[in-house]
Amino acid sequence: MHAFRGRLPADFKFDRDEANGGSFIDTNVLLYIASGDPEKAAKAEAIVASGGMISMQVLNELTHVARRKMQMSWTETHEFLDMLRSLLRVHPLSIETHERGLVLAERYGLSIYDAMIVGAAAQAGCDTLWSEDIYDSLLIEDRLRIRKPPI
Repeated sequence: MHAFRGRLPADFKFDRDEANGGSFIDTNVLLYIASGDPEKAAKAEAIVASGGMISMQVLNELTHVARRKMQMSWTETHEFLDMLRSLLRVHPLSIETHERGLVLAERYGLSIYDAMIVGAAAQAGCDTLWSEDIYDSLLIEDRLRIRKPPI
């Protein structure tokens, strides 16, 4: 059994359609929920509880890490992903997101994978991207601010 099970109270309700679309959450923040570190998990959960968005790329990265590095079973992986999808809106993959990511990678010197996350957040109209992988306080296109989570 992994740490994310039972982390959120049974009566925890969150209407993802009323989520604060201003926040976008990167993979590394969400992994703390299943990290086994109660303090870090609680801080990550607080970010998730305030609502926001993730991308298909985030779901794919979570799946990879859950299976390969965290040794989760397929059942545990599905439960983890289902929980996150029920709490956060998922920005779909599109050629427009890809093109925007390419432009951002070139303009800001980001890795292509980070740029695709930033591109999805920007395209979704978010104003904050929670990430430990990208420069803290970097302002993208004069409206999307990268924030290192207080974890």
